[in-house]
Order: sequence, then structure tokens, then C-alpha cells
Amino acid sequence: MTAAPDTARPPAAAAARPVAGVLWMILTGLCFVAVTASVKMVGTEVPAPQSAFLRYALGLVFLIPMWPAMRAARLDRGTWVLFGLRGVCHSAAVILWFYAMTRIPIADVTALNYLNPIYVMLLAVLFLGERLGPWRIGAVGVAFLGTLVIVRPGFREIDVGHIAMLFTAAAMAGSYFMAKLLSGRARPQVVVFMLSAIVPVVLLPYAVAVWVPVSWEQLGWLFLTACFATAGHYTMTLAFTAAPLTVTQPVTFLQLVWATLLGVVVFGEAADGFVMLGGAMIIAAISVVTWREARRKRPVTPPPDAPGA
Repeated sequence: MTAAPDTARPPAAAAARPVAGVLWMILTGLCFVAVTASVKMVGTEVPAPQSAFLRYALGLVFLIPMWPAMRAARLDRGTWVLFGLRGVCHSAAVILWFYAMTRIPIADVTALNYLNPIYVMLLAVLFLGERLGPWRIGAVGVAFLGTLVIVRPGFREIDVGHIAMLFTAAAMAGSYFMAKLLSGRARPQVVVFMLSAIVPVVLLPYAVAVWVPVSWEQLGWLFLTACFATAGHYTMTLAFTAAPLTVTQPVTFLQLVWATLLGVVVFGEAADGFVMLGGAMIIAAISVVTWREARRKRPVTPPPDAPGA
């Protein structure tokens, strides 16, 4: 078993470059919106399981630099089990996310994806014995109200894509939660390598079951998905290095702004103020809890990225 290296910077050093952290997080949001856009460009012509599989299969090339760390890793049975469980959860989230992208506007997908940290917080309470204090309860309540504002049951037709996104957020939270457990058992490169290697294996039989011929253009869009996803994870790491989450967390709301503009300008989707309001409520709840727990020096949950990333 290989312990994760201590690469954390002192808080003072991390807070010394807040502008850089904000700029890197803005770029991260743009990268993840580009991930969403490239998936949207593939459209409904390629089934969701096949699109998800091709995205991860095409992204395997980015694992080459991580191979030395993987070869040097010494993993016990429990760690392998966690890797497998995380791969299954992540695969389910990816399929559901790709499916939701074909059904509902980009802004709806982005806003509902903000629920990930709330689910992770609840999992930590259930399985790690963390305390569910009044601030956390308030955050869950506000996030739930934000979800109702986005979906608006009874005021508009709820698409199956909205339901898929609720399950996407839950499954992705399971993946993030297990990543948190694995961070103490293996080096970061190993954690990323194993997820990226396991997911296409899990997705393969589902992709084969619905396989359709794909064009070079569709393959190109899915390869761009992999490229933007890799770039987004890298810039997010740079943001975390430059500034604390209390600085970078609120910036993630801009991702919803970019997604809304993209939907309106490129895909002809109507701008929905309720989606913006609901997304703002969710990210505000997350930001307040992040700020509170950072002051108490507790570990905080990173902001969500797109499951396709």
C-alpha cells in the first residue's frame, strides 16, 4: 500500500494568490462547459452508453504519464474493492449524465450537478460519523429548495432527463466519497489512473449492446470531450494550489452562466431565470458550509465537475 504524498501547501501560501486561484477556476469552468458542449454536439445519434464508453476509451492516451506511479503502487485487497466500487458508481453517473444531456438544456444539467457536494456531505454523515449540525442541515434544506426551483414540479413538465440528473448527482457523489477514502490509500496519480481504466471496462458491455456506427466527426467531438476534461482537472488542481476553497468555490457559479449562454447562443435553448436562481441557491449553500468548515479547519468537499469529465 502506498501512502499519498503530502503535497498540500500551507494555508498561508495557498491564500497568497487568490486572484490566480479565481482565474484558474474560471478557466476550469470554461473547460467543463466545453465538455458539456462537445457531448451535446454528438447529440442523440450515438446512444449514451456508447458515447460514454468512447469518451473514456479515447481518453486512455492521457494515462501514459501516470503508468510509472501505477507500476510502483502496492495496493491491498480493500483498496482494490474500493477502486471497483468507485468505477461502478462513476460509470452509472456517466451513462445517466450523457443521457440527460440529450434530453434537457445544458443549464439544467449544470445546475443539478451542483448537488454533488450536498450528497457527499450526507454520505460523510452516514458512513464516517461526521456531525450534521445546524449549518449543514440548513445547507441541505436550501439546496433542496434550489432543486425544486430548477425542476418546478407542477409548474412545468418534468423530463426524464431531470430525474436522470438527480441520480447522476447521487452516483457521482458516491464516486467522490470513495475517492476521498482512496486518497489516504494511494497516490493521486494511481487514483486517477484506476478510475480512468476501470470505467471503460464497466461501460463496454453496455456500449456493445446498443452499438451503432459512428462517424469521424462524432469521434472527434468525443476526443475533444476527453481533452477538455483533462485540461479542466489540471486547471482545477492549479486553482486549489493557488487559493483555498473558500475563495474558489463561489466562482463555480460562473459555470452555470457560461452553460446558459452556450445553450442560448449555440443550441437555441431558452434562458431560464429559475434555473439560474436554483443553481445560485445550491452553490450559495455549498459555499457557506465550505467557509464555515474551513474556519474550523475541517476538510471540505471540492466543487463538482461534469461526470463526463
